[in-house]
Amino acid sequence: MTFHAQHLLGIEHLAPAGITALLDRADRYVAFNRGGAKHADSLAGMTQINMFFEPSTRTQASFELAGKRLGADVMSMAMQASSLTKGETLIDTAMTLNAMHPDLLVVRHPNSGAVDLLAQKVTCAVLNAGDGRHEHPTQALLDALTIRRAKGRLHRLTVAICGDIAHSRVARSNIWLLGKMENRIRLVGPPTLMPAAAAELGVEVTDDMRAGLADADVVMMLRLQRERMDGGFVPSEREYYHRFGLDADKLAHAAPDAIVMHPGPMNRGIEIDGTLADDINRSVIQDQVEMGVAVRMAAMELLAENLRAARAEAAHG
Repeated sequence: MTFHAQHLLGIEHLAPAGITALLDRADRYVAFNRGGAKHADSLAGMTQINMFFEPSTRTQASFELAGKRLGADVMSMAMQASSLTKGETLIDTAMTLNAMHPDLLVVRHPNSGAVDLLAQKVTCAVLNAGDGRHEHPTQALLDALTIRRAKGRLHRLTVAICGDIAHSRVARSNIWLLGKMENRIRLVGPPTLMPAAAAELGVEVTDDMRAGLADADVVMMLRLQRERMDGGFVPSEREYYHRFGLDADKLAHAAPDAIVMHPGPMNRGIEIDGTLADDINRSVIQDQVEMGVAVRMAAMELLAENLRAARAEAAHG
């Protein structure tokens, strides 16, 4: 097997073969999820705890569904009402959870590096469901599966990632993944929403949407992350849409068969024209949501297999 990870904390340290192995496994679960009996038992007897310190709809729902479809006992904790509000530290929370002997821990946290810290303190497999501005690995993997299924390949494509790059963990994970798979990546957005070291990531950077979208095979729009902004990053929503919102005129510069993506939730009329978002011939946004469940099933199953193997080895050692 080529997926050897103990945790899924980010894309940065995954090898291309490991990424491909996970996507191949997820591909099988797409067909499974479209079938009648959506129940397997590969996680039977295992406990999955979801800890979301930030609000989430898509990611939390799909992780919960993924675990249940694989037969795990799934518990989702309301972290806003947890002991953390009473002053408990993240380490204390980790130690408390560890004493309950979970097998899979799914964590979303507003601070970059918090999930990695938790992973060092527990004896189960940890999946990063998004940490600060750092990474969101399962989002990049579901985006990759969506692209691979739509385009028939995941290499040597031109991908334009557009919008609020600076605050986006989705952009960071996608840059790592698409770069490992030998794609040409363009970051498109206003200078105020572009990371200072963007050019060092092996990508092209532009603030001109038409130039950025020229002959692109994939157009990935990002949400304006106002909750992470503390100043005037954009003059106005109207001006932002005029310059950087995706509409039919701007998309005309991309390849004729270019697909349109968005990780959600969408701000229609700000980041993307609503009609375009719903265009079944161009938009794969609903496909991304569907791929999310399959990818999270594959990720948890592979980590569970590695966890069982490590425990068996320890028991015999």
